[in-house]
Formats: sequence, structure tokens, C-alpha cells
Amino acid sequence: MSDKERTSPRLWLVLPEPVRELPADLAAVLAIVVATCVTVLVPVLNETPLRAVFGLVFVLFVPGYAFIAALFPEAGTPPAALDTEEADADEEGTSGALGDRGIDGIERVALSFGLSIAIVPLIGLVLNFTPWGIRLVPVLLSVAGFTVVATGLAAVRRQSLPADERFRVPYRQWIDDGREELLNPETRLDGALNVLLVASILLAVGAVGYAVVVPPGGEDFTEFYLLTEDENGEQVAAAYPTELTIDESQPVIVGIGNHEHEQLSYTVVAQLQTVEQDGNETTVLERTELDRFTSPSIANNGTWQMTHGIQPTRTGERLRVKYLLYPGDVPASPSVENAYRDVHLWINVTQS
Repeated sequence: MSDKERTSPRLWLVLPEPVRELPADLAAVLAIVVATCVTVLVPVLNETPLRAVFGLVFVLFVPGYAFIAALFPEAGTPPAALDTEEADADEEGTSGALGDRGIDGIERVALSFGLSIAIVPLIGLVLNFTPWGIRLVPVLLSVAGFTVVATGLAAVRRQSLPADERFRVPYRQWIDDGREELLNPETRLDGALNVLLVASILLAVGAVGYAVVVPPGGEDFTEFYLLTEDENGEQVAAAYPTELTIDESQPVIVGIGNHEHEQLSYTVVAQLQTVEQDGNETTVLERTELDRFTSPSIANNGTWQMTHGIQPTRTGERLRVKYLLYPGDVPASPSVENAYRDVHLWINVTQS
């Protein structure tokens, strides 16, 4: 016996007995739960396609499978075998019990998808009435907790059954049957169909993998907004300064969100404008540049904010403070017409 063969059993015995006796399918469920939590919470991994791959399985299949495993720990009897047992039971004058056969693999998989789609929204509904709310981490931990509890219950219930009545995933039999079917087909037609099936599966997996690794780019846009701070220090889109005195400075928060799928630096031009409105048309009669500032380089999906003090240089009613945004060079005469984005607010300015 090699050193590796002698060491492996010893390493296996180091594990706690409940872990060693955990069925393979339930162990896989726990492994997916752990992998999902890691790929969502770890900063580097949560930007990789692994997050989407494990997340889809975690949300759409795993909770329902664990719940079904807890409800039906016994092995299911195939329908054909069930019909034979019922016929034998009728001949012997006994009655067959449908409830004794559990559910088979196809029913288990179908119910796992259906129950997962029902369980996850219910968990979210409960979280909605808690202080944590429906946010990523609370939902992740709640679904993971539910799945772990259901898996533990399923393991206990299976252990309470006789060994020959417990549900098991016959993965070894599936591997042997698949190898036999692929390598030793009964006819050439079967061989050709097997090759076509494998090619179709590989094509489907490749298409899904490409869609996950290279997701659609989506729309390119930049957020440009103004905020203020309330009495609690919270940023709000309200309570903007409207009444100012000349040479008085009132702060507003200028925010930029980059969703252009590339790293960009922006320039903001703040102008004080006197305008005339005629119906839906607005004409700028006079404009004065109050300030100009450039953001640092903002990564894609990154944001940047700056507190800017509005300090008017002349008096008037219904003056417009216009912020013009430019990703790159600023034209010689900045205006609404040549700006990439713009926001504004109205102020009245009087003498101090």
C-alpha cells in the first residue's frame, strides 16, 4: 500500500463522524452554500463569474432540494416497479400504499426548483418586516441558514431509516451507465446520437458560460445629481438653498456616477444665469462662471461627490445656478447645448 493510500483514510477519520456519514447529495448542498457565501462576500471573488454561477444554483435549486430532502428522506420506487408491487399486492389480497414509495429523482428535482422559487421570496417577505430589510447580505445569510437547517434535518431523518430505505443519489451508476452508453453503443445510430447529444450539451454549457463571463454591455450613461444634508447629516434630494445674499456661500453636494464601461475623469462648470422664459422656451440673457472643478479618475460603476459652495456674484430673482458636466475637454463657451449632462436649481439673491 502506498503512502498516499495509507494517509487518505487517516485524514478521513479526522473529520467528525456526522460529516463522514453525511450523504453525498447533502454534502454537495452544503458545499454550494459555502461557495456561494464566499463568492458573494469576498471582495475579489464577488467580481468574477463564479458569483453568478453559484448564485443561480443557490437561489433556484438548493433551498428547495434541502427542504424536499427533509420532507422525503426515503428512497422512491420507480413507477414501473410500483405497478408490479401493486399487482403482486392485489394477487395476495393486500393493498399497496402510494405514500410508502416516497418520490423518485425526477419528481425530487422538479419540486426542488418549484419550492426554491417559492421559499426565497417568502424569506424576502419576512425580511421586509425586520430592521435588516431586503438587502443582499441579510437575504444571503437567511437563505443559507434555512438551507443548512433543512439539510441537517434531512440528514437526521435519513439516518433514522434502515439503510436500504434511505434515498441516495446513484451517481456511480449514472457514471457507469453513461460510460457504457458512450463507449459501447448498441448500434451506429446510437453512437451517432450519443455524439450529437454530447456536442449539444457542450455547446449549451459553452453558450451559458460565455453569457456569464461576457455579459451584455448594457447602456452607457453617467449619473449627475445635486444633494444636500439634512439636520441629521443624511444626504437628501431636498431642502436646496433658495434664498441667498450676495457673496454668501451655501453648500450643495455635486455627485457623479460613472456607468460608461470605462474609467473616466469629468469636469464640472458651475454658472450663475439670468434667464427669460417664454412658454417652454428658456433663453439665457447673462451667464457668469462661478466655479470649475475636475473629478479624479472614476472607475466604471464608481461614484464621486464633492461639496460645492454656491456664492452668487449679483442680485436678482429667479436666477438659475446651472451645473454643466463634461467627460473630457470643456468647450470655450460652456452651455447647455454642448454639455454632456446638466442639473440646476433656482435661487433668489438679495443684498446682505
